[in-house]
Amino acid sequence: MATDYDAPRKTEDDGASTASLEELQAQRSVTPSATAVDVDETDAAENFELPGADLSGEELLVRVIPAQEDEFTCGSCFLVRHRSQVALEKNGLKYCSDCEG
Repeated sequence: MATDYDAPRKTEDDGASTASLEELQAQRSVTPSATAVDVDETDAAENFELPGADLSGEELLVRVIPAQEDEFTCGSCFLVRHRSQVALEKNGLKYCSDCEG
C-alpha cells in the first residue's frame, strides 16, 4: 500500500478533541510549565574547549592511511575522494564534483 507523505495526518480522535482557542489559552494560563533544571555549572564547563586553548600537553593517536590508487585529493577542498567523483582536471589538479557543481 502506497503512503502519501505530503497528505495531512488525521487520527480518529481529531474530531473529538477540537477545543476552542479560549479554552486552550485558559488551560495554558492556569498551569504554568516552568520547571527548574538543576545543572552543575562546573560539570558543564569541563566539556567545552575554548579556541586558542593550550593543547601542547595533549597527545593524539591517529592512524594515517595513504591515498589509495582509486582515490584523489581535490585541488579546491583538499578532501580525499573516490576517482568516480572527478569532475574536472586542470593543470595537473583534479577537482571533485561538489566543488565544480
